[in-house]
Amino acid sequence: MQKIDKIVLAYSGGLDTSVILRWLQEKYGSEIICYTADLGQEIDRKKILRNAKRLGVKNVIIEDLQETFVKDYVFPMIRGNALYEGIYLLGTSIARPLIAKRQIEIAKKFKARAVSHGSTGKGNDQVRFELGYYYFDPKIKIIAPWRDWDFTSRSDLIKYAKKNNIPVPQDKKGAPPFSVDDNLYHTSTEGKVLEDPSKPAPEFIFQRTVSPEKAPNKVTYITIGYKNGDPVSLNNKKLSAAKLLRKLNEIAGANGIGRVDLVENRFIGIKSRGVYETPGGTVLTFAHRAIESITLDKDTMHKKDLIMSRYAELIYNGYWFSNERYKLQKLIDAKRNLVNGSIKLALYKGNITICSRVSKSKAYSMKKVSFEENKTFNKRNVESFIQKHCKLLRK
Repeated sequence: MQKIDKIVLAYSGGLDTSVILRWLQEKYGSEIICYTADLGQEIDRKKILRNAKRLGVKNVIIEDLQETFVKDYVFPMIRGNALYEGIYLLGTSIARPLIAKRQIEIAKKFKARAVSHGSTGKGNDQVRFELGYYYFDPKIKIIAPWRDWDFTSRSDLIKYAKKNNIPVPQDKKGAPPFSVDDNLYHTSTEGKVLEDPSKPAPEFIFQRTVSPEKAPNKVTYITIGYKNGDPVSLNNKKLSAAKLLRKLNEIAGANGIGRVDLVENRFIGIKSRGVYETPGGTVLTFAHRAIESITLDKDTMHKKDLIMSRYAELIYNGYWFSNERYKLQKLIDAKRNLVNGSIKLALYKGNITICSRVSKSKAYSMKKVSFEENKTFNKRNVESFIQKHCKLLRK
């Protein structure tokens, strides 16, 4: 096996990436540079440093990217009203491009010829990471241990970890954990009992949301302010992108909002079941549609709806940096400067209800829609409008 001097590893400090770290050292005799992107997940910096140093790593980089992640990745996606297969808010998908971008930048800084990730050989993340790597460096060597090593199961992984004195965490029932990914936008949980779609998700796996049954028995009211298509304030208090999302996560999660149990079609061709928690993101997606309803014209809204499924699929499949995604983003953002105002919502036991929509936009006219007689809308034009469309029916 050819020796590789340096490898930049996307490192969480957990079981999988700690095993990968040790395996890379054994297989390639490499200096490993551990990179952790802090995207708002629960992060134990001391644990990451301790586990990496225990395995002889000298360079451990932990980088706070929360504001960049929300402002430049999550918010543009929400402006596109993106839902994969009608329900998934793409919380894992949207995080991978940013991590991949930074890994390549760090590889160039340290003159590393290779990068590595901990994605499984059956998952989507391997594609998302590697498309990102190749976009920024077509010549980079990519090492994907889950496709290369001899381990055939998580049981093999755990045996290897114990042999190499790598701590094996346990879930709340004392067993090896579910596969969990989290960031400021969402938490996903996969594996174990969830692999059987006939079985309900156990309540103890949920980390960000209470069950609707245990949510408060009174309504929580919130107001979200918008400028140029993005949320800028919560309850009349201006907040940065990351702080606003974090606060919404707390409020919505406490009201049982944001749970999704989904059997999805993976890019690589198999179906999988995941349980997702996206409390703040669920509220923001709902609220964004509400503010657009009074600020954008019909044609613009309908064109956005027509491209949404393709836009969401591109993100899901790892094409964030593709020319097609950039072109669709331009269409999505063409009139974002009109999307200004505020939305008041009522949150109650897993439900979101609109209380009010406020904007200075002229897209919505109370005079035109009023049942009272007025001269702003000529009803006699409707007959010719219908006749025109009758002709189109026969084409």
